[in-house]
Amino acid sequence: MAKKDDDRSTPPPPPAPLAVAVADSHTHLDMQSGTPAEGLAKAAAVGVATVVQVGCDVAGSRWAAELAAEFEQVHAAVALHPNEAPRIFLGDPDGWSGQQRPAGGAAALDAALAEIDALAALPQVRAVGETGLDYFRTGPEGVDIQQESFRRHIEIAKRHGKALVIHDRDAHEDVIRVLLEEGAPERTVFHCYSGDAAMAKTCAEHGWYLSFAGPVTFKANQPLRDALLATPLERVLVETDAPFLTPHPYRGRPNAPYLIPVTVRSMADTLGLHEDELSTAIAANTARAFGY
Repeated sequence: MAKKDDDRSTPPPPPAPLAVAVADSHTHLDMQSGTPAEGLAKAAAVGVATVVQVGCDVAGSRWAAELAAEFEQVHAAVALHPNEAPRIFLGDPDGWSGQQRPAGGAAALDAALAEIDALAALPQVRAVGETGLDYFRTGPEGVDIQQESFRRHIEIAKRHGKALVIHDRDAHEDVIRVLLEEGAPERTVFHCYSGDAAMAKTCAEHGWYLSFAGPVTFKANQPLRDALLATPLERVLVETDAPFLTPHPYRGRPNAPYLIPVTVRSMADTLGLHEDELSTAIAANTARAFGY
């Protein structure tokens, strides 16, 4: 029989606390076990003092805004995920969203974006995201819809003076192209950065922030560590994207904000920095990126 610690459903143990508190720049508390209060307390106990709760659809964005209004240490980001926009427009027959929706067309997408726009005006909402492009899960039929949704999120972020949080999966060139065509918001964050070192240098030239998640700790991901090395320290953020992307050595087990110290220590090792120096930079960068 496997030991309990080997059970992939068992949460990893808490790491040693960070001496300098940091922020989890991207998490999904609504998808994690336990209550948000429990998750936030567990994170605070190891030096993760702030989290950005990210919405992926209208309901999740409302929830994020409500949570941020309730907890001072939570900031909200609101958006339609790149995979959500085509599902609203074209329908969701396979139930990827869990809703098996019929096709709503342009009117349904307009209505959803209007709700995101309204939420983006709230003071506890610090960012518009996660938006962007995802060519891994959405097929060619959804590309134009994704790009239109992305452009409209960029406009919403700029009009409200909020940060933009980007989801970029298998779409690096198009994401950068659209950002440059539309004019990126002053504060733009690439969530769970997955590009190479050359792209990291391009992002840095434009003043964009790169947020690194659990994959930067995986043994096979040296190109991602090279990208971290190529990123100016003042543009580096850290995140969990919990409950996904749990860092090594807990890959495959449930992720949560309290595991941020594992990733921070791995990143500090890659950069040749003391963890306190990296934590200090990350804390300042996250506050600057999200305007709190």
